Amino acid sequence: MYCPKCGTENPQGAQLCLSCGQNLTTPAVAVAIVPGKTSGLATASLILAILSPFTCGITALPAIILGIVALVQISKGAGQLKGSGQAVAGIAVPFVALPIVALLMAIFMPALARTRQTAFRMVCATNLKGLGSAMLIYANDYDDKYPTPSEWCELLVEHVEVTPKSFLCKGAPEGPCNYAMNENAAKLGLKAPPDMVLLFESTPGWNQSGGPELLTTENHQGDGCNILFMDGYVEFVKTQRLNELLWKLPDQ
Repeated sequence: MYCPKCGTENPQGAQLCLSCGQNLTTPAVAVAIVPGKTSGLATASLILAILSPFTCGITALPAIILGIVALVQISKGAGQLKGSGQAVAGIAVPFVALPIVALLMAIFMPALARTRQTAFRMVCATNLKGLGSAMLIYANDYDDKYPTPSEWCELLVEHVEVTPKSFLCKGAPEGPCNYAMNENAAKLGLKAPPDMVLLFESTPGWNQSGGPELLTTENHQGDGCNILFMDGYVEFVKTQRLNELLWKLPDQ
């Protein structure tokens, strides 16, 4: 073994040079340990799985597929890939989250539907309230007489500037007008009793007038309908109470 410093030949196994004392021990070669990188598919699987409850399950199947592929790649990567935990979570989360989402939807969807119907009722009541005000304005301008029943819609549009939108109930499938006028109230004008029906929800039409034969509850799933009374009050009357409404005086 030759000394790298002075070149003197030394016996095999010598640790120090006999001539200059140089350390002859061969230094250990440092081996760099490269940590395995996280699988991008595993990360994507976990992200899609977390999003699956918010996308109604659309990202669930891609999350499961990517998670399975990631596990296969990690097992074959000889330690060069990591993220098996993320891949497993990406596969498992959709199976846990989606049934919970389905249960919550089953609980809350009826409530949302009821809220929607309540909103429709309120818009419909607002429409009737506005039409009632327009009726009163018209009557004040025309000797306490309401618009002619056969053309009451046109007269309100022409003389009181009522918009066509005011004639539409949000819960009705079609128009152009979802309300009708009680012809008996029209004959009495402002002399009619305050609790008599003036306008009410009806089947679709235009310038409709008549009585309870035109009334409909279909705009609100059969629960009832909005009624405008002579005193300007609007009430959502339940189906069971519709037969209690005052449509005409005994002598009419």
